[in-house]
Amino acid sequence: MKERLGVFCSGGDSPGMNAAIRAVVRTALYLGYEPVGIYRGYDGLIDAEMQVMDANSVSGIIQRGGSILRAGRSKRFLTEEGRAQAYKNLKRWNISRLVAIGGDGTFRGAAAFLSEYPDLQILGIPGTIDNDLNGTDLTLGFDTAVNIAVEAVDRLQDTAAAMGRLFLVEVMGRDSGFIALHTAVASGAEAVLIPETPTDFSAIIKVLERGWQRKRTSSIIIVAEGDEAGGALKTAEELEKRFPHYEIRATILGHIQRGGAPTAIDRILGSKLGAVAVERLHEGASGAMVGTWANEIILTPFERAIKGYASPNPLLLKLVEVLSL
Repeated sequence: MKERLGVFCSGGDSPGMNAAIRAVVRTALYLGYEPVGIYRGYDGLIDAEMQVMDANSVSGIIQRGGSILRAGRSKRFLTEEGRAQAYKNLKRWNISRLVAIGGDGTFRGAAAFLSEYPDLQILGIPGTIDNDLNGTDLTLGFDTAVNIAVEAVDRLQDTAAAMGRLFLVEVMGRDSGFIALHTAVASGAEAVLIPETPTDFSAIIKVLERGWQRKRTSSIIIVAEGDEAGGALKTAEELEKRFPHYEIRATILGHIQRGGAPTAIDRILGSKLGAVAVERLHEGASGAMVGTWANEIILTPFERAIKGYASPNPLLLKLVEVLSL
């Protein structure tokens, strides 16, 4: 029997996961492995929801959003009993090498699994729209999420200008402001509120008053959902008290940022990381995330990849302020 190599997605879905799955399956076949798709993340490991895959299994999926293997979080895998059952299933299926596609929770689970069962080999692919992992310039799905948010803001700009309104647009980012910050710069927003920096309402008021004095009748502010001010709805309430000149509307984009076809950048990134993950497993690597750094593919140990969060670029924060003049 050929040695098998498993692949699964864990946590929230992100655009480009299917491109990575496709690359993992076809590279595994190229190197002589029998690839196995594991459904529903770590729960699928525990419940043995697995399927042997071939090249046809991943035909026509590179352009699709979501994950053909599905994704999700697993409370059972947090227990020793759950991990023990997952290990038994892997042994029964003759799988000793795994590619885990997900974010920090996925990699924490993989690190715990390896500490208990060091005979396994696991490499991770950073599949999260938040772009908040150390050791990679881009995470899978971030580019698509930003492009979806920018397109939505562009449409709202038309309505804001026509109706003379201030729009607060809330984007995803419970602990990270990367999507909000990049969306703000790309859409020409007047201000951005992110979890990594304190919210300064006086500074926002100054920006809005300056625009009002220049007879600007509409404005856009981007708000990360995890900002300390409490998201777009609470921020709107606060601004209505302090700045009554504008009609203020709040729009929450929510999970639409995860859906739809991935951009070319995410398709290429998923293909590269999926292929390299299998190649590095074949060479004996384990316990690390496969990422891209300065156009090079690098491995970052799980513990370092998930230690804290990557910080937003201060240059982009300054750009939002300067370009709002």
